[in-house]
Amino acid sequence: MSTVYACFCTDVIHEGHYNLIKKAAEYGDVIAGVLCDREMVRYNRFPTVSIEQRIAMLEAVPEISRVVVQEDIMYDNILTELQPDYVIHGDNWQGGPESAIRANVAINLAKYGGKLIEVPYTYNDEIKKIDDRMRDKLAMPEFRRGRLKKLLGIVPIVKTIEVHSGLTGLIAEKTVVEHDGGLDQFDAMWISSLCDSTAKGKPDIELVDMSSRIRTIDDVLDVTTKPIILDADTGGLIEHFVYNVRTLERMGVSAIIVEDKTGLKKNSLFGTEVEQKQDSVEHFCAKLRAGKKAQRTDDFMIIARIESLILEKGMEDAIARAQAYVEAGADAIMIHSRKQDPAEVFAFCDRFRLDFERVPLVAVPTSYNQVTEAELAGHGVNVVIYANQLTRSAFPAMEATAKSILTHHRAYEADQHLMPIRNIISLIDTL
Repeated sequence: MSTVYACFCTDVIHEGHYNLIKKAAEYGDVIAGVLCDREMVRYNRFPTVSIEQRIAMLEAVPEISRVVVQEDIMYDNILTELQPDYVIHGDNWQGGPESAIRANVAINLAKYGGKLIEVPYTYNDEIKKIDDRMRDKLAMPEFRRGRLKKLLGIVPIVKTIEVHSGLTGLIAEKTVVEHDGGLDQFDAMWISSLCDSTAKGKPDIELVDMSSRIRTIDDVLDVTTKPIILDADTGGLIEHFVYNVRTLERMGVSAIIVEDKTGLKKNSLFGTEVEQKQDSVEHFCAKLRAGKKAQRTDDFMIIARIESLILEKGMEDAIARAQAYVEAGADAIMIHSRKQDPAEVFAFCDRFRLDFERVPLVAVPTSYNQVTEAELAGHGVNVVIYANQLTRSAFPAMEATAKSILTHHRAYEADQHLMPIRNIISLIDTL
């Protein structure tokens, strides 16, 4: 009897899936694939239930004769292994990044004479309600908060992009690309003190208070589901820090990064060009311990940011501080550098990994931006933060548009560089 293969990237079976399964059964025995957690994340579908639960869900469908795990978003390996007579899929993958998956399936089927069946994609009000409920679940504080820790156990490196508004949050949430034989997207969002201050036209000296920062966080939380890492600067006074930890944890923020400096905040990338004072190990450890004691769940992470390399205190100081901060309860370590060569970051990571095999490492390759995610992961980095690129790309684009309108006394010349209004509207979800 002929075999029909269908891969599922879902936590719930709805009418559309049943329609596809019933159509598949008309052609032969149905083999259902369950996309693994890692590839679901890359596909921008964060799993809300375990892979074992997803397997059991499909095994309970009478028309399905067998369930397997598909380890890659592309079908090369699974089709080589199973060689089904047919692959069946909804026709919604004919455009956008998913079209690369469709092309991959067609190429692999052609190798042995298999055929592709495409059925009309089912989408109605009931399915939309299911999608909305799943999205609402992902956005809930109790689920979003723990998502970063889950990601650390799923993906080789957590890709994090700076956001500073609801709109930039939507860009981080929705951007998916096809690249190098797969799909990719950002895993988390970084709300930067620098970019938040810049968006408000204020200097980056902790002038924007936590109440204002919280309004930005709320704007992002309202329209996204991905985990948030907050730039908490120095954390302020310990007495204030503990209350902010509880507030942010309650909101659903996944982590804060607090830097080991004191006094008036100056941006780290100025290094020793401006006066910056590093906190004492003892005082900073006390701050970390107080923050960990204040939090109410195991999901929330406090990440210690080490400024020793920025301030040219040397590798030994950075390593000693990292050891002390981990012992004080830091959930992860961020090492910062303003050099264009990543060598000192790699050296720190390699040294750190000799003592701490499982404590996550965070890197921010703003200056050493030629380094790849694979290279960072190869040195034990677990989270990469692209800390300010959306802000830095937006300003020159907006300035150029303003200059064009002033120069030409009309908007026509600028329009060729602008996103169509229709695209802006479609980016924003209707609640």
